[in-house]
Amino acid sequence: MPELPEVETVCRGLAHLMQGRVLKRVDVRRKNLRIPFPPDLAQRLTGRRVERISRRAKYIIMELDKGPLVVAHLGMSGRMTTVNQGAPLEKHDHVVFHLDNSMEVRFNDPRRFGLMTLVPKNELDAHKLFKGQGPDPITGDFSPEFLAGALKGRKTSIKAALLDQRIVVGLGNIYVSEALFRAGLSPKRKAGTVNLERAQKLVPEIKAVLEEAIKVGGSSLRDHVQPNGELGYFQHNWRVYGREGEPCRNIKTHGRKAGPATIKRIVQGGRSTFFCPRCQK
Repeated sequence: MPELPEVETVCRGLAHLMQGRVLKRVDVRRKNLRIPFPPDLAQRLTGRRVERISRRAKYIIMELDKGPLVVAHLGMSGRMTTVNQGAPLEKHDHVVFHLDNSMEVRFNDPRRFGLMTLVPKNELDAHKLFKGQGPDPITGDFSPEFLAGALKGRKTSIKAALLDQRIVVGLGNIYVSEALFRAGLSPKRKAGTVNLERAQKLVPEIKAVLEEAIKVGGSSLRDHVQPNGELGYFQHNWRVYGREGEPCRNIKTHGRKAGPATIKRIVQGGRSTFFCPRCQK
């Protein structure tokens, strides 16, 4: 599933392509994905001008000159790509936005776990998709003080806590594994033991790894591409994720005699976690 950097990359690409453009026509080519499409989706969007595209958690938010917001989620395999109008349709192109500049933006989702719906602008905060969410990790609202307070008394693992969207939104397996490694914290550590001192190490690493990933277009793992069709490149910078059995790259923490430790993989909550047992405590 695309995580925050991948969705942010898609939003920035779509903003460049779509902001200020008029939706000349919208084609909805099936009745539903994870949830049904609004029955009048195409009619309500046709003729509207795209004012702004932004991200909220792992959702794409499209603000129009009139009417409700378009809220989309890429699910497990969704992508938004741009093509010249008239290009052959692919089997899983479920929504097609025809722009006023001879371009099309297509929402393609082979596994159909994504969604697209309409939400009145003044009801977004209270909508069931967003109600009760924690802060966005790349904003100032996500601070060491906030995280330490949110984790206080929690007996779950720090890995599970960081995946909890009620604590912080947008994080997934890849970037939690990478940030915990950089902060030197074991993914098995109880969340409640991450006090202010440890949170002061962890929060900057979370922000740094996300910003680094966004700059290179996110991580292309299976399905993710940018709207222009280019892949993300952050997978080449992974220090632990997907590196089970390989030597740890953090040579500063390994003595010459002992040699580098080996990256381990464990399963937490049905999801893979990668870490260095020597670097992370």
